[in-house]
Amino acid sequence: MTRPRPATRPGARPPLYLRRPLIAGFLRQWPLLSCIVLVAAGLLLVAAERWRVGLVLMGLALVLAGMFRLLLPVRRIGFLAVRSRPVDITLMLGAGAVLVVSVLAIPGS
Repeated sequence: MTRPRPATRPGARPPLYLRRPLIAGFLRQWPLLSCIVLVAAGLLLVAAERWRVGLVLMGLALVLAGMFRLLLPVRRIGFLAVRSRPVDITLMLGAGAVLVVSVLAIPGS
């Protein structure tokens, strides 16, 4: 079965989700993608023995995810919306803040 095409003017380009579905999918999920990129950078820093900076970066990625959930509408948040809005915000902001504070509270160089 083929997908029905939306009605367009003659000579007009089809929408991005029909021309490049993979790119359109990434653009729809940009809040999640930005958080995943930050977590990946943090994991690379941890693997390079810069654990303190890496874990702070991962905690800040959680805080960023919570801020996205707080500020963006449901149609823009994508897969970051897992539970209800108050639960998502509380868990992401809380876990991110606890991780950052815990890492910074560990004495050492």
